[in-house]
Amino acid sequence: MPTGVHLRDARRQLFEAAERVLLRDGPNGLTSRAVTDEAGCAKGVLHRHFTDFDTFLTELVLDRAAQLERQAQALREAVGTGTVADNLTDALTTLFGPVPVAIIPLITSRDELRARLRQARPGGGIAILAQITAAVSTYLADERAAGRISADADIDSLTLSLVGGGHLLFADRDADPPTTAAVKKLVTTVLADVV
Repeated sequence: MPTGVHLRDARRQLFEAAERVLLRDGPNGLTSRAVTDEAGCAKGVLHRHFTDFDTFLTELVLDRAAQLERQAQALREAVGTGTVADNLTDALTTLFGPVPVAIIPLITSRDELRARLRQARPGGGIAILAQITAAVSTYLADERAAGRISADADIDSLTLSLVGGGHLLFADRDADPPTTAAVKKLVTTVLADVV
């Protein structure tokens, strides 16, 4: 019986296969068999690189969270340029892309995954939301320091409103993503009294 094709970068290919399954079938469809079938390899390949499926999922989430860190850097570099509303609209649209939005219910539906994420990143049981929250909060604080947001602005409340509202806009897996106009309306409403 053939065992599948040789994978050059097995971790990367398994992660990409997991993303495709997650986007197509949701968190309930993401199994080790579904991932290896999607990657076109034997199930043993996954277990050769990861001790178990929860370890694989933990590494997948941490890898995708690291990608969000790079995207958050672009938001930090936007401080003082453009408008605050435009910068946040673009950032929320990027940070709440299809993969991060699909990973959030995966994390919330798997107790063992949340436990492992908390071990890997204390305080980061919902890793993807933690990265988005940190990015938005840091950006808002930097814009406040630059004088583009009022000095008495409550950064924590603004961040919660933007991240929570953004998540609600993007969370419906069966609908198209929200329009740029809808995201900008959320951002400008939240920021109305502080810019």
